Amino acid sequence: MPTLDQTHDPSLRSWVESANEPSCDFPIQNLPFGVFQRKDAKEQPRIGVAIGDCVLDVAGCIEAGLLDGIDAESACVLSASSLNQFMAKGRRTWSTVRHALNALLQVGNTRLCDDAQRRKQLLVPMHDVECLLPAQIGDYTDFYASIHHARNVGSMFRPDNPLLPNYKNLPVGYHGRASSIVPSGALIRRPMGQTKADDADLPTFGPCRLLDYELELGFFVGPGNVLGQRIPMNEARDQIFGMCILNDWSARDIQKWEYQPLGPFNAKNFATTISPWVVTMDALEPFRVPSTPHGQDDPPVLEYLQPIDEMAYDITVEAYICSAQMRESGTAPMLISRGTFTDMYWTIAQMLVHHSSTGCNMNSGDLLASGTISGTSEDSRGCLLERTWRGQNPITLPDSTQRKFLADGDEVIMKAFCERDGAVRIGFGECRGIIQPAQ
Repeated sequence: MPTLDQTHDPSLRSWVESANEPSCDFPIQNLPFGVFQRKDAKEQPRIGVAIGDCVLDVAGCIEAGLLDGIDAESACVLSASSLNQFMAKGRRTWSTVRHALNALLQVGNTRLCDDAQRRKQLLVPMHDVECLLPAQIGDYTDFYASIHHARNVGSMFRPDNPLLPNYKNLPVGYHGRASSIVPSGALIRRPMGQTKADDADLPTFGPCRLLDYELELGFFVGPGNVLGQRIPMNEARDQIFGMCILNDWSARDIQKWEYQPLGPFNAKNFATTISPWVVTMDALEPFRVPSTPHGQDDPPVLEYLQPIDEMAYDITVEAYICSAQMRESGTAPMLISRGTFTDMYWTIAQMLVHHSSTGCNMNSGDLLASGTISGTSEDSRGCLLERTWRGQNPITLPDSTQRKFLADGDEVIMKAFCERDGAVRIGFGECRGIIQPAQ
């Protein structure tokens, strides 16, 4: 069962008025962590939390003596320019800091609220900051955890055998490229690559023609494990710091030619976009639910992957497209896909446990991703490859143009949020990227 405390109380309100709006992604019950810089100041990146339409400078609050119960070591890591050291501290420290921030921002706490000069210094409007990558990401692994996505894609290329034999036995994944992970808003260059047409004798090199997005969620490793030691299932939840939105940009024509025999390579390595705010697992606790049961005829899950309690999260995910012409005319982005994270065949705990099952050492700030989040309905398919069924069913945008795959100038906008009765809605913010022409 979810473990709730006073920070989850739906009656809590913040003196930051925008945090109390019903549609706000960042109420006081959320308080996601990120790294930011003020746009008008020459300063080192700083750790902050999102509250309403503002960013609270965490290091500044510590320097001002505004956060109670924070020991010297925690204060030191929160003054860093990335979240890695804080992620390494573990769940007790994360919870202590969350409680201190929650208390400072509550209605009735006047320590910062009534100090206009200090409030102006420490509470920065979101539009006045540049959000950076939240951690120095040393390693990145992407999984393939949606059975609906795996079955859909498999049926396009292997109609007689859409699911590979091991799919229901283990979380399938591949090692991605950490160096090309970028924050929301970074421009995405259409990749060049080697492709081969079905009727051609030889491959050619040129711009990707079948550029796609993949609607995913990512999660960051906390303390990690020593090389040669596994992370057991009963420790998995304590090893996960928090989650973000992730767009695994994919060059489908490059992927089709290169993926055998070793899987994704250049088709995936040119860019991965993540949202800047990391929603902590503590904030997600009210939305923790049992994982979707496997099929009655599915093979039993091996003991090391057996879940020990509710290890899934009820998170709604959405993908939108806005063409250059739509932006110029002020037309709102078009919703292309809406799915739910409860549709995944494997949980994030199972992904982490399997990844470390060989003794692979996971490090603080490592990023793991879910793979495309797809459901059973057409509008819940989390990429254009599925949504247009390999281009056979184009989508018509409000500017009357059609999309089989992404065009130059297209902006992909991803959102995610959690809602349920008895809890305050929390969100993840946005994950954005605009396609630039190949060079």
